[in-house]
Amino acid sequence: MSRRRVNPPFRAEHVGSLLRPFELFQKRKQFEAGQCSIEELKAAEDSAIKAVVQMQQETGIKAITDGETRRGFYFEGVFNKLEGMTFVPNRPLTEYKPYIPFVVLFSAMGLKEFPSIYCTGKIKRTEPWYTEQFIALKHLVPPEDVKNLKVTMCPPTWFHQRHGSKLTYDLSVYENDDEYFTDLAKAYQEEIQDLYDLGCRNIQFDDATFCFFCDERMVSGMKALGDDYETLLDTYVRAINTAVKGRPADMTVGVHMCRGNFTGGLHYAEGGYARIAQKVFTELDVDCLYLEYDTHRAGDFQPLKFLPLDKVAVLGLVTTKSSKLEDIETLKARINEAAEILSKEGIPSRSKEAALDQLCISPQCGFASVWEGNPLSEQDQREKLRLVVETAKQVWGGMV
Repeated sequence: MSRRRVNPPFRAEHVGSLLRPFELFQKRKQFEAGQCSIEELKAAEDSAIKAVVQMQQETGIKAITDGETRRGFYFEGVFNKLEGMTFVPNRPLTEYKPYIPFVVLFSAMGLKEFPSIYCTGKIKRTEPWYTEQFIALKHLVPPEDVKNLKVTMCPPTWFHQRHGSKLTYDLSVYENDDEYFTDLAKAYQEEIQDLYDLGCRNIQFDDATFCFFCDERMVSGMKALGDDYETLLDTYVRAINTAVKGRPADMTVGVHMCRGNFTGGLHYAEGGYARIAQKVFTELDVDCLYLEYDTHRAGDFQPLKFLPLDKVAVLGLVTTKSSKLEDIETLKARINEAAEILSKEGIPSRSKEAALDQLCISPQCGFASVWEGNPLSEQDQREKLRLVVETAKQVWGGMV
């Protein structure tokens, strides 16, 4: 029997975002229509977060989040708060890399422009990103549970992959990617330290860039334009590693590798982790990897053989893209299959018990990475989380 985990990630996890309660939807509409104040909206957000925290506690989830309830999109609150970054509300799609999966989709839909960020000056973190939200969240749990709370944020690679080096930053400000990512990393380090000082011990980067590298359509598009796939992948691994460099030893950092979770649960990318696993699983300086495994487009478990002995893989076996509830015996069988591959084919090899100890289970993504959320009800969401917890209890035994 694998031992109980006392630090994140826990046997039963979830990726972060949760459906916004109906009352908050209504209040947000009123605010946008000028029918209520920002103070009234914040009060509604506070009430909604209290409710989603209680829901997580009732289902048995330990790594509690605020559900990203104060955000319209999961990546909000980082780049838009940095000095040196300029919001471009109508950026032409011609300034995006045409092979990026969501750009392909938007082009097919006839879109000509899409909002983005452009770096016009030296990057500085002049205000916190999520410290205020974390303070509010930690007041909703017992003091002994504060260390388990999870803060989610977009990675430093966000925006760069969609535009490339020439159109992500002003070349008179930064001459190359190393300069750009060095200053950006400093901002991340400052935020992580401030969160740590407030009691945060659990941070998760939500990263779509790595799974985009798994999509053959994108790789072919990169080759056609002469963009170096391997060099860019190295750059993104290094960008995250630099951002988390020097973090306290008791700070858990994870990366969720996402294939897209837009309005209605729409995905963008397809393809298993085989193309990136050896490099990303071994070289990324994080403690855990949240991996999507809810459909065939995620590939098989073979890439898990590259999981190092000091990392944990959180298997996203339960989909958030539909209300259909998975079969618990099938979930248990899939976890066992992953453990078998990790033990028999792992580099280095390990016992079945050790392999199982490196695994956890979660939904494959958040329930509401964007404001509208996925096509499930709040009751569906609750049942999905309960299923994750019950599966973990039956696989690993006892408390999760």
